[in-house]
Amino acid sequence: MLITRLIADPATLETRLDAMTAQLATTSVPVAHAAMLDFCGDVLQIESPGDDIAALREAVDAHFPQSDAIIAREAIRVPHLFVSDMDSTMIGQECIDDLADYAGLKGKIAEITERAMQGELDFESALRERVGLLEGLDESAITRCLQERISPNEGARVLVETLKTRGCRTVLVTGGFHHFADVVAEQLGFERVVGNRLEVADRKLTGGLVGGITDSSTKKSVLEEELGILGDNAVSMAAGDGANDIPMLEASTYGIAYRAKPKARSAANGWVDRGDLTSLLKLLEIREEDWVA
Repeated sequence: MLITRLIADPATLETRLDAMTAQLATTSVPVAHAAMLDFCGDVLQIESPGDDIAALREAVDAHFPQSDAIIAREAIRVPHLFVSDMDSTMIGQECIDDLADYAGLKGKIAEITERAMQGELDFESALRERVGLLEGLDESAITRCLQERISPNEGARVLVETLKTRGCRTVLVTGGFHHFADVVAEQLGFERVVGNRLEVADRKLTGGLVGGITDSSTKKSVLEEELGILGDNAVSMAAGDGANDIPMLEASTYGIAYRAKPKARSAANGWVDRGDLTSLLKLLEIREEDWVA
């Protein structure tokens, strides 16, 4: 059985559902039951006896553009583990792009970032190239950037803190840098941070990195490591927006593409395109009065 929960435009919800039901009637994923969840008038739950997630997802995308959704093979539950990307997922910015602005290099570095997120460039090579361009930048620019440019996406702290009250372990894992991620994690309530480390000497960036690279394989490994501690039956949710998030999204129970690039969105079985991050709480059937600010 497949279960879809989605939030879409209420003005066209009924007519779009009727059209999707008609389209799927003779396929391997017919709509067997559809109803709004009792606790929340925003969330439509659709059940199908089939097993072809790709076909069902294609129909949902076609009939409910700009929706927030999760498609699962079992009853949707609050996860035991939440692992999230940082840049453009938990925060609204790409930290290295905004940091580069203090060196007058934002345009050049942002172009490389975008291509890496689209999956057009090798992540590690693109990261080292961008960091190398920042050689000589004063470390104080990081503090200024954090204060002047970096802000959480709407609903980020509520999502993290509410999940924690339900016993969910929260981990921020980023291809960005601890200089930023440690601060963001504290602001939002994450319990663990994994990221890259900028090398600093004499209070200036050297253009290098310290230690191993946190890349797509690291993100997946962190998810698997945490699940190994929690046990075989643990439910996981991961969120990200770029190509380097794909292995993590595919390995999680609920892989959530947050306003994501096309390749990342295609790899996920959940997405947030319409609302803010609290849409995930609604999709997990957590009542708004139980949300934690």
